[in-house]
Parts: sequence; structure tokens; C-alpha cells
Amino acid sequence: MSEISIDSNLFLTNAANSTREVKNILGKDDFLKLLITQLKFQDPLNPMEDKEFISQMANFSALEQMTNLNKSFETFLSIVQNDSLLKYSELIGKTVEYTKNGQTVESIVKSVRLNDGEIAIELENGDEIDRLSISKVSDTDEQEPSQQE
Repeated sequence: MSEISIDSNLFLTNAANSTREVKNILGKDDFLKLLITQLKFQDPLNPMEDKEFISQMANFSALEQMTNLNKSFETFLSIVQNDSLLKYSELIGKTVEYTKNGQTVESIVKSVRLNDGEIAIELENGDEIDRLSISKVSDTDEQEPSQQE
């Protein structure tokens, strides 16, 4: 009697587990694949009507435009955040006035940084304030009229 040998690499237990990332969102490539598959397997005696095809192509085009618009907004947001950091960096070395615990306080701006998308202003007196707290900005060289005498 002849024996049949089976290569152990063919066993299912030895097969490499290929993990596939599951996406909950269909992208434009997925939509195009579905459309092509639908056209490929349509009934030749009852093909897809022009209206349906045009509607699906319009949906595909709208999906692509929304994706492009989303990318543009992300780029715009990044530019605006960087521009605001540069804009507020002009405060470095200037005296700012702000309210702390109900009292008006003045201090010189030491640094400006972007913290989770918000501008944080670090002062020489150790305080850190946000941009909305500032009520007055003046040059450090300027003195109040009462102090000039």
C-alpha cells in the first residue's frame, strides 16, 4: 500500500493569520469598485438604466468633492493656527494688562505658544493667560503719564 504524505504547510492551523483592517467608512475607491462590479454583473437582458448610472456617477463625484473639501479645510486650519501663533508672537516683550482674581495686573509677555489649538501667553510674572484675557497691550518702554514726572 502506498502512503500519501501531506505537506504540513498546507494545514489551516499553520496558515498565516492575515488580519484585515475593518473600515466603517466607504471611500471613493470602494464606491468605484462597487459601481464597476455592479456594471460587470448586471443582467444583459435588463441592463442598468442611464438614469441610475448617471445618478451613481453624480454620487461618486459628490463624494470625491467632499473628500477634497475636507482635505482643503484641514490644510486651511493648519495655516490659520500657524498664522495666529505668528500674529501673537508680536506680543513678546510688550506689556499686557489682564484681570486676575478681580484685579487688573500688568506684566511683560515672555513667550507665546500653541496649546491644543489655543494660544497660550506666558508672562514674566509666571502667569499664563489666554489671548482673550488681554485687555490692553503697550510697549514696555512706554510709561504712564503719572510716572513721567
